[in-house]
Amino acid sequence: MAISIKLDDLLHDNRMTLTELAERVDITIANLSILKTGKAKAIRFSTLEAICKELQCQPGDLLTFEDAKDNETP
Repeated sequence: MAISIKLDDLLHDNRMTLTELAERVDITIANLSILKTGKAKAIRFSTLEAICKELQCQPGDLLTFEDAKDNETP
């Protein structure tokens, strides 16, 4: 089971840099980078809300669930 973050895709679609998003949502570039690379263990709803507001997306556009069973070979 894994939650993946599609922040790169959304940034590209919105023609926005990680630095610009960090400034707009008032989060450090380092913390946003941890989220982008999938190394984050948690995200605050207020952060998720701010990111979605700036990228004009829904949480489901940013976060996806991938079941480990789907990736296993028989």
